[in-house]
Amino acid sequence: MKSTRSLLAAAAAIGLLAASAPAQAKTLVYCSEGSPENFNPMINTTGTTFNANRPVYGRLVDFKPGTTEVEAGLAEKWTVSEDSKTFTFNLRKNAKWHSNKNFKPTRGFNADDVIFSFERQWKDENPYHKVSGGGYDYFADMSMPSLLESITKIDDYTVKFVLKKPQAPFLANLAMDFAAIQSKEYADTLTKLGKPELIDQEPIGTGPFEFVTYVRDANIRFKRFEAFYGTKARVDTLVYSINKDPAVRLAKLRANECQISFGPLPADLPSIKADKNLVLLQQSGLNIGYLALNNLKPPFTDVRVRQAINMAIDKKAILDAVYQGAGTPAKNLIPPTLWSYNTKVEDYKYDPAAAKKLLAEAGFPDGFETDLWAMPVQRPYNPDARRVGELMQSDLAKVGIKTKIVSYEWGEYRKRVQNGEHGMAQLGWTGDNGDPDNFFVPLAGCASSRIGGGSASKFCNKEFEALIQKASEITNQSERAKLYEQAQVIMHREAPFFLIAHSVVFVPMRTNVTGFKMSPLGTFEFTNVDLK
Repeated sequence: MKSTRSLLAAAAAIGLLAASAPAQAKTLVYCSEGSPENFNPMINTTGTTFNANRPVYGRLVDFKPGTTEVEAGLAEKWTVSEDSKTFTFNLRKNAKWHSNKNFKPTRGFNADDVIFSFERQWKDENPYHKVSGGGYDYFADMSMPSLLESITKIDDYTVKFVLKKPQAPFLANLAMDFAAIQSKEYADTLTKLGKPELIDQEPIGTGPFEFVTYVRDANIRFKRFEAFYGTKARVDTLVYSINKDPAVRLAKLRANECQISFGPLPADLPSIKADKNLVLLQQSGLNIGYLALNNLKPPFTDVRVRQAINMAIDKKAILDAVYQGAGTPAKNLIPPTLWSYNTKVEDYKYDPAAAKKLLAEAGFPDGFETDLWAMPVQRPYNPDARRVGELMQSDLAKVGIKTKIVSYEWGEYRKRVQNGEHGMAQLGWTGDNGDPDNFFVPLAGCASSRIGGGSASKFCNKEFEALIQKASEITNQSERAKLYEQAQVIMHREAPFFLIAHSVVFVPMRTNVTGFKMSPLGTFEFTNVDLK
């Protein structure tokens, strides 16, 4: 029998070996709901694309995880002039760029990258302005081209933005995904290689994870960026496992093939809550699901037709059948959790007889035929667009409106809606910065109503536009709120949408996941996530 001293010595030796062995690599798998349109968040406005790009890119400022509070990002600090038109950013000097087979950076992040990233979206003469189609919808829809007076490099680590007029949410806007910073040196390298399009396909950023590979409709792989300036990611590898079917995502989560998953179906919530291996996070969504009525296409150019549709569809039936308690009926474009929500607006009542009367007054006593587009993807604000479309189709038929449900692949769907090809189209929105401006301007502002713009309703009302533009130029929140409340009254009267619901957002994950925080903005952040 071995002595106690011998056993202790053996145990110590084993401990030393364990301490000297490398820690087991950690891989975090996120079950995503769809494929990104590309790897440049300047070009698109969908949450799927934004989430796929977030691990890679940095911005001048960021939102503190789990909040809408702006904090330092690639800019360590900033100052704002008394007239709120000049923003001077002091850039950090320790941010490094990723690398790949085509690019090995010779310098870190600096002012040239900031100038390049914004001028790419702003200036026609920028050599990358037309690369990847040249559409910068978010930048244009927010009237950034007409808002910006100049962006100037003061020195390598100081950049000055001058606006033509004050804009209250400007700083928060710069924390949004469209304001991602790309490497000018990478762009110059790709130009020499004759492959400029790779900047949006094989992304280089300053974020906590480096892009590795992408297989469409299958997966995206990232690895931890060891030279990241901030807190290093806690996992070695991050994988997005792409599955459009929520049942497949849930099965993978239960099998531990992924540890965090995109939104489940409402019908699956009870079984998730009962599963001892899973945790279900939830919070009220800063979102809206809607049916957009194309205000540029007859008969939806007539407000009476739009109002009739709002009275012809049974909203409660949709919430009961599809949302199953995970949504609240919407009467305003912004959710009730957002400041300036107008509680005094009264929703249209479900009244088919009144709807038929309005249609007759508009010259359609027997109704009309049109299309009704249903999204091909699931979203928290619309768990089942096809089923919602079928319920709408049935209700509209009762007042003589005959509809054909159509759909396309998600990227094609978005493109066609932006081009105004639809009569009626289901879409939705999750706020990107916690400001009402971020709902009203991109969804119902005149700049976004152009063909190719992000607005699906193509709504442009001068009275409404004047109110939201005035509100954006005032820094006093209570004064802004009064203007937005008036704007909601006008929107209700003009009825450019059939507003469906504001949903609760759910995120199921394995019990061994730590450090994940739900964002009110609907984004998924994995830097601080670890596996026990």
